[in-house]
Amino acid sequence: MTGVDKRRVLRTVLLEPLIVWVGLCAVLALTYAYANWPGLPLKLSMSLLFAAIKGALVVVFFMELGKASGIIRIAAAAGVLWASFLFLLTFADLLTR
Repeated sequence: MTGVDKRRVLRTVLLEPLIVWVGLCAVLALTYAYANWPGLPLKLSMSLLFAAIKGALVVVFFMELGKASGIIRIAAAAGVLWASFLFLLTFADLLTR
């Protein structure tokens, strides 16, 4: 391996996941701090926003959806759509009982 290949492997294997992990830990700290700080408004909305940010980081970097082809992105979007239908119908059933 040349020096350039070693740097690319080092960046891909160690540096990028470490940066994403630090980002996930930072958002986790924000979630904890916001949830436990008394008197802050919109706790549920902010918690859902933080969860969406964490999910997006995992999907884009660890699942490498940012580098995937178009058909893989369409399949991922279809999965999210079907999961949202599942939750919607489950909560609709729960609320009508």
